[in-house]
Parts: sequence; C-alpha cells; structure tokens
Amino acid sequence: MAHDEPSALEDGGTLSIGRSWLRFPREDDPGAGIDRETYDNLVLYAKYASAAYQPLCPRPMGNTLVGQFTSVVTTTHGFVARDDKRKEIVAAFRGSKEIISILIDGFVMLAPLQGIGLPPSHLPSMSKRPQVHTGFLIAYQSIAQVMLDIVESQIKSYPTYAVVMTGKSYSPSAGDRYGAIASIASIAIRHTYSATTVRLYTIGQPRTGDPAYAALVEKVVGKENIYRDGVPTMVPTSLGYQHHATEYWQFTELPAPEHVKRCRGSEDPEGSKSIPSSGINPAHWIYFDQPIASDPSVCF
Repeated sequence: MAHDEPSALEDGGTLSIGRSWLRFPREDDPGAGIDRETYDNLVLYAKYASAAYQPLCPRPMGNTLVGQFTSVVTTTHGFVARDDKRKEIVAAFRGSKEIISILIDGFVMLAPLQGIGLPPSHLPSMSKRPQVHTGFLIAYQSIAQVMLDIVESQIKSYPTYAVVMTGKSYSPSAGDRYGAIASIASIAIRHTYSATTVRLYTIGQPRTGDPAYAALVEKVVGKENIYRDGVPTMVPTSLGYQHHATEYWQFTELPAPEHVKRCRGSEDPEGSKSIPSSGINPAHWIYFDQPIASDPSVCF
C-alpha cells in the first residue's frame, strides 16, 4: 500500500491523510460538483447495494422484494426489488469472502462476451468482438437465467418501469466484481428488452472488459444512464482492459454533491485514475456516506 511521497497540497494537488491520498480537482474544473438529484440517486443505490449483504432483507429500502438469486458454485447472490413510487425494478448484486470468489476473480484473461441474454458475440455495428474478464463472465453466467426470469416477470407486469442494476463487492481479497456483474447484466437486460430503460449504478467497479466492451456498454445502455463509482486501477489497462463511462468520483471523504466529480470519457486522467492504486483499503467500505453491509435499516 506504500506509494511515493506526494507533492505539497495545492490547487489540483494531493493531500496525504494517513495511508490514503485525496486529490482535489482544480477550482475551475467544470466537472467538480454535481446536482443534488444525481447525488441523492448515488446514495440511494449505494443503499441497495448495502441491502444485498443483510442476511434477511424483507423490504429493500422499504420496497417490495420480488425475488432472490444465488449460485452455490460462484457464491454470487442478489435480489430484485420493485419501487412503485419511483416506478423502478432494481436488481442488486452482492459479494462474499468465499475462496471460490477469489479464484473466479483470478481469471483475468479476456474471453468473448457471450452467454444468456447477451447480444451475439459480434454485431454488425461493432468493429471488434467485445471481450470481458473471464471470472466476471463466469459469475454472471451462474445467476443469469434466474435473475433474468425474475426481471422479465416484472417487466411484463410493469412495462413502463425502468430497470436499475447495482452492485458492490464485500471482499477485499476478491475485489469488486459485483459492480462488474451488474455491468454485464445491464447489457443483457437492454438487449433482451429494447423498449425498457436500463440504468447502471456500480459501486467500486473495476475495469470489466476491453475497449470494445466499454463501447458496447455505452452504446447499449447509454452514457447518460451509467453512473460508475470506480476502483479504477484494480484491473490494469496493460492487460487490455478499459473502463466504460461515466465515472462519478467522490474525491474527498466528506459526503456532499460538491465533493463528487462527473468525469469525462471512459478513462479521465483527472478522475480517480489520478490516484495511485493500493488495492482495497478501509476507505472503500463507505461509499457516498453509506457503510456497506452494516446498516440493517436499509431492509425495512
């Protein structure tokens, strides 16, 4: 977790706090600070991601629990809830500490994007065949059919509702693959139900696939529907990976809309990518002021 010593704090510089660094955007950076509605949505879906960790969650965020999905092989787990006030169907994915999760996350080689609900491995509009992290794809495949069946039943009953995918991993050893699974699942939902609006809110998402995959997510889901809080360097670009847009970077631990930056493009050098990666550290247990996995009130 050690880094080179940061330079002195100045506008656009870095600040050393314990063993973590904060880098503040320049005051003239137009991306620094977001509107209250966007910030409140980031908080809301962080709570959904947290709710997926509770042993019992009868009413996620006070809403209707529609169904749950679990793979005993990959330990991938989550639920689908319905919010009738916001007219949303929310699928939340959770992580675990089991050794199989760590092993799956170790499959860092890229594999063709293919599987249940996903588009053909090569569409005419694609210049290159999309590829994704093999472990993330295995984890998605292990729960895809059950998850898609639950979501499908809700879309048929509530065709005007939007679908929101969210996820956050718990295990510091396994990384944050559940944001990655939510990313893959969002493509499947949007491809299968083209008339349905799909929004993607990922908490601590690593790079999930190659540039062709990133472009596909942006095209199918839409940049305006993607809200990614990243662990930006957990899977390096040197292995052929690239983030998709759009990153919302909380650049200081103080939770507030003015402390979140909407980054540009897929790999904004002035976003969280500007922080040298040290893997998962204690700061990553709290996102948008939400203690992941430790607040049972999100289930009632």
